[in-house]
Amino acid sequence: MLYVDGFNLYFGLRTKGWKRYYWLDVQRLGEKLLRPNQSLVGVKYFTADIRGPADKHRRQQTYLDALSTYRPNLTIMRGHYLIKKKQCRCCACEFEMPEEKKTDVNISTQMLVDAFLDRFDVAILISGDSDLVPPIEAIRQYQPQKRVVVAFPPARTSEDLKRAAHAWFRINEQKLRLSLLPNPVVKPNGHNLYKPTEWK
Repeated sequence: MLYVDGFNLYFGLRTKGWKRYYWLDVQRLGEKLLRPNQSLVGVKYFTADIRGPADKHRRQQTYLDALSTYRPNLTIMRGHYLIKKKQCRCCACEFEMPEEKKTDVNISTQMLVDAFLDRFDVAILISGDSDLVPPIEAIRQYQPQKRVVVAFPPARTSEDLKRAAHAWFRINEQKLRLSLLPNPVVKPNGHNLYKPTEWK
């Protein structure tokens, strides 16, 4: 089973300047991360709808629509944003900043439920977020026959996750290059979903 921390993956790609890989077929990527004797039984992609500029929201929704169209068995699980007031350390001015919520909890819950319901033998977690250490530790303690492998997105790592997981590796550019969605993705009604022109 593949669990994809969508924002952690996105920000890793952004840090590297790899916008061309935003149009990513995460199921295809998951298949490329498997060993020869393994099969992918499910993909769960975790994100939250962007609150902010309309163009960013449109690009995200186009991608999620394309992903769910091309991979109808893939599960997209959404968290949400909360607007929090922050204070500038330099001038003490207050400003509002959106903060993504629930993704870590959703990933943790799904990994634990799937482990206890025997839905996987090996979980592959694409994330570099150390907040996901507790579910890995719980799986190791209460479902010791299960394995959790962490696949770090580009420019993302966590020593805590390395210690908690059974194994870890970094996703390389070649696997990303070979795991892009077609452009366009054609919906059942014939409508074409194109990769945003900004993602070049």
